[in-house]
Amino acid sequence: MDIDYTVAALMFPAIPLMMTMYSNRFHTLSGLIRKLHDQLTFDKRIPPEWENQLHVLNNRTNLLKYTMGFAAFGFLFNMITVLMLYLGSFQLARFIFATCCICMIISIFLFLQEIRLSNQALKYHLSDMDSMKKDL
Repeated sequence: MDIDYTVAALMFPAIPLMMTMYSNRFHTLSGLIRKLHDQLTFDKRIPPEWENQLHVLNNRTNLLKYTMGFAAFGFLFNMITVLMLYLGSFQLARFIFATCCICMIISIFLFLQEIRLSNQALKYHLSDMDSMKKDL
């Protein structure tokens, strides 16, 4: 396969959009963690159902950290691909672009895992509400 600027240009709109989406999820997650921290600080107690939720939140923040890191490396490798094409190193550009694609694939798989954990956290909330409904 021949590689030129148009191949590398295909990734330019996708990577920043993905990184924006990841950043938005991270921002929302950090707001949730701050809210829970404030509740814990003022209430001075930990409800038993929070144990699982805190564990899931910790895993989600770690996954998002790696997700955003791999996306950032994908963007960096895409930029290096353009530089190598400019310098005429076509074989090296092909290798670096493949690395870019691998980083983005890993990033997407990690994001899917984070979505799975997010769904698990929502199920904890639903079970809490279901148990509270039975108590009423």
